[in-house]
Amino acid sequence: MFNRWNANWGLESVGVHMRLSTRLGGVSQGSFASMNLGLHVGDDPACVLKNRSLWMHQLGVQPIFLNQVHGQSLIELTPKSLQGQEADACFTVSKGVACTMMVADCMPILIAHPSGSFVGALHVGWRGFLGVDAHDELMEQGILAHALDSISKSLLSQGVSHETGQVWAWLGPCIGVNSFEVGPLVRDLYVARFGADHGLFRAHHSKSQKWYFNLTQAVSLELGRLGIENRFGNNGSTDWCTVTQEEFFFSHRRDGVSGRFCASIWLQS
Repeated sequence: MFNRWNANWGLESVGVHMRLSTRLGGVSQGSFASMNLGLHVGDDPACVLKNRSLWMHQLGVQPIFLNQVHGQSLIELTPKSLQGQEADACFTVSKGVACTMMVADCMPILIAHPSGSFVGALHVGWRGFLGVDAHDELMEQGILAHALDSISKSLLSQGVSHETGQVWAWLGPCIGVNSFEVGPLVRDLYVARFGADHGLFRAHHSKSQKWYFNLTQAVSLELGRLGIENRFGNNGSTDWCTVTQEEFFFSHRRDGVSGRFCASIWLQS
């Protein structure tokens, strides 16, 4: 099924591989049927661990699953990295370990240097995108700028120099613009961060003080501001919407109780 949503960026020749799971092909039951990869959503842990084992078998490398909290923490992964570390962004220069992000309406973003020097993954919902803390206050940066800056500094300390604009980015499935209702807080915070709403908020047709927010376009615009021109994947069509593509994707907004699918990227010899 991945071919429907693949990166199509041709980096396999430098050892960059990626894959998107769907909700199909696992052993979970009920609301979590069937390839739920999230241990934190109320599913039978034995089923989740079996699903994760199936996913590892499909990849051929070890995926590292994080404890994602809509924050900004970034970690570097190695073959010795433990499962369940708290972070919403990760990267690796090591071969044989898959940077992995679980989602069910938020957007997974996979990044790679076209030389194959490193790969990474980010978990991007509205809170992380805008860089909003638990008290609904704006932090210094959103997760895109923060993670890319942090990766650059970490790589530089290892003697690997690159410009952020050289990075390629793949935008994964997320909640679509016709399903993502937000209130004034999100719009006000966006305007406070970026100075205008850039046409990304469309007034709700029947609910006052509600807007539809185009997360996909917002992410693409921000990546462009950061100098990343090579952007692939989610084009905003319904094929990429987690809410409308019920056969393939879990959606917390749609179902309330929901599993998690994931996107993984890794370096291979």
